[in-house]
Amino acid sequence: MRGIFILAIGFLFATRYYSNSGTGVLLIFGFTGLMGFSLGPTMNHYLSLPHGSEIVGTAFLATGAAFFGLSAYVQVTKKDFAFLGGFLIVALIGLLVVSLVGMFFPTPMLSLGLAYVSVLIFGGYILYDTSDIITGRQTNYIMATISLYLDILKMFLSMLRIVSSLRD
Repeated sequence: MRGIFILAIGFLFATRYYSNSGTGVLLIFGFTGLMGFSLGPTMNHYLSLPHGSEIVGTAFLATGAAFFGLSAYVQVTKKDFAFLGGFLIVALIGLLVVSLVGMFFPTPMLSLGLAYVSVLIFGGYILYDTSDIITGRQTNYIMATISLYLDILKMFLSMLRIVSSLRD
């Protein structure tokens, strides 16, 4: 699993480097394919739970609804969410720090709380990244794709945790 993580980081750096060429598109396919491959064990875990397909389906629908709702809000209102940038990076660093603490002192409530906070943070990132695209601050479609893909992926994984805990 560590090798997949290192390879994914390599794909991200390579995609950034080649973001202004056709090679960048191929690297996106490689990155998203690798992330999909690494998502397999997680999906198997949730699908093996009682009512697993309901958990995954509900998380999928909730993530899709959140993405489309937030993106539509930005599109319709044309509001600029650039002001969220500083807050979101600080929140993400805080989330990472608390997650590291949670690795040494694991508790179900902390894990669930992190999932809820993560959904909020990545919802903010969807607003921020969509706003960047609409206002023209982000003109590179390759980097825009990666940003939104990672926002949606992280939100989906957090939704899986939340929906799973609600089923228990």
